[in-house]
Amino acid sequence: MEYCVFTEPQQGASYDDQLAFAQAAERVGFDGCFRSDHYLRMGDGDPRPGPTDAWTTLAGLARETSHIRLGTLVSSVTYRQPGVLAIQVAQVDAMSGGRVELGLGTGWFEREHLAYGIPFPAKRFDLLEEQLAIVTGLWATPEGERFDFDGAHYRLADAPPLPRPVQTRVPVIVGGGGPKRTPELAARYATEFNIGFRPEHEIAERFAGVRAACERIGRDPSTLKLSVALTTLAAPTEGELDRRAARIGRTVDEMRGDVNIVGARAEIVAKVERLAELGADRVYLQLLDLQDVEQVEYLGADVLAHLPR
Repeated sequence: MEYCVFTEPQQGASYDDQLAFAQAAERVGFDGCFRSDHYLRMGDGDPRPGPTDAWTTLAGLARETSHIRLGTLVSSVTYRQPGVLAIQVAQVDAMSGGRVELGLGTGWFEREHLAYGIPFPAKRFDLLEEQLAIVTGLWATPEGERFDFDGAHYRLADAPPLPRPVQTRVPVIVGGGGPKRTPELAARYATEFNIGFRPEHEIAERFAGVRAACERIGRDPSTLKLSVALTTLAAPTEGELDRRAARIGRTVDEMRGDVNIVGARAEIVAKVERLAELGADRVYLQLLDLQDVEQVEYLGADVLAHLPR
């Protein structure tokens, strides 16, 4: 099992806030630090200091960390042309010494597209499929050869597969709750399938669905990493949980249940053990307060060592 910190910087976080989080996560023993790819705050609250671009941020973190894995959960196909995205990710992979992972999805938050003048087509799954084919195809093209692609939405002609990523295969994460097309794309293109913010019975169903999709195309399901992303609220006492919940505009009672990871060490360990039994290979702990580095440190000092590996 692997454990990653997962952040939502569009809710109000500077680059320095994200750097402090990533360095703390690395210091206390997390396997990865991932961020969303959004440009507009969701819900009420102060959006300052404003948005930060995901891949610009990850480039900075690549140079200011040493071993923690870095990536997006997930980048939107509406934000970047796939050829440019392949170059960006490969460059950040080189800057990190081979520690980058690309989560790629359709995008969903129409209001931020309107705010910043980004086209938001009604049908985006075809864009995702073509971008996955292009990005993975460019990276897989042998050095000295050229990559061509002629799709309904993108056309690449005689593209040199440069720069080369450091990793032989940059991990690609595909996720979502759709019962058919998402698992099919994950089976064809991904190294990891992710399901987020769902109760345990739905996680089990989606894991079964993507395993079946692998089998339909002759892929060994064990070659696809399975992961879960869940909102997390962690503290050693109820009073501290209350304080942390209030800082993100929630209450502990509304966060507890069969979806989120909430509580002190014993509750967190029990929840993660159930996820492991469902087949999860990696868990993303979504921490919503990026000024609360102490929560990362608590998880590292009191919880991580007791989680299944």
